[in-house]
Amino acid sequence: MPHAAFSPEWLHRFTDPYALLGVSVAADERRILKRYRAVAKQLHPDALVEVPADLRQFADQVLPKLVNPAYQRLKQEKGRNEVLATLRFKVRRLSREQQLKPTAEPSQALLKVPELEIDVFYEQAVEQLCDRQYETLAEFETRTQQLSELNLVYLYRKMGAPVIREKRTGLMATAATPKSPGAMPDLPGDNQIPSEQVYADRHFGRAQEYLKGKNIQAAIQELKDALKIDPQNSSYHCLMGQAYLLNKLPGMAKVHFKQALRFNPKNAVALKYAQQLNVSLADIPRREAGATADSKAAPTAEKRSRFGGLFSKGPTR
Repeated sequence: MPHAAFSPEWLHRFTDPYALLGVSVAADERRILKRYRAVAKQLHPDALVEVPADLRQFADQVLPKLVNPAYQRLKQEKGRNEVLATLRFKVRRLSREQQLKPTAEPSQALLKVPELEIDVFYEQAVEQLCDRQYETLAEFETRTQQLSELNLVYLYRKMGAPVIREKRTGLMATAATPKSPGAMPDLPGDNQIPSEQVYADRHFGRAQEYLKGKNIQAAIQELKDALKIDPQNSSYHCLMGQAYLLNKLPGMAKVHFKQALRFNPKNAVALKYAQQLNVSLADIPRREAGATADSKAAPTAEKRSRFGGLFSKGPTR
């Protein structure tokens, strides 16, 4: 190490709050808070009673001096915008001076993935790097520096295009899981869920939580994002119909209940609401031949071909 651990010079090496917390630059306040709580719990003195003294010292220094300040900067949108602007400025300067030369494998791989696969690849790389970020001092140094580098490469790849920021709508991925040279997960069997479906299910889950909290507009936006990824999912259409009913838009609700029954004629919830809204089942178009009743099932050969056969290992933690 060029500087002694926990010295002022050492602390100044870690300037990217997103890298310190182990969250992507697209994360919203919910995801940032969730990650902060997880890290704070891991580094809390009560959780470290029976660990070696050096690990307790690490937690005692890093939590108040790095983790807490990073969260304070990112917990509000204004702070996130300021941090993102600073990172973008750094990317432009390094690019102009031709000094953006990543050394870590995930960052090098991110430079090479096709444009449509950047967001999914980046999110998965962040998930992997933050997994053991705070286990030891060595892991913290290595993984935090790699996360910082990964953020810069991601913003470099997104130059000229907006970063899809989460703002009560979540990150919408539009590409299948990329095939990368060794840094990313191995490809599982054909019976596992494609990466896009994982992101769609996250939008769906957030929509359910929003509806529980009576935040109808946010739920509708989440479901719109889910349907962009998986437009033939009966469950998504059904929940969208319920959201529109709560929003006092019965016409839009009917449209989505019809779609729900089109893709799954046995959807009991959609059938109940269709009856309440006097929707004629005879008016519901029949789904295309070969379409699944619910696209959350195992992907068809046609869908595997469209995604290039590249599937993720399922939802990341």
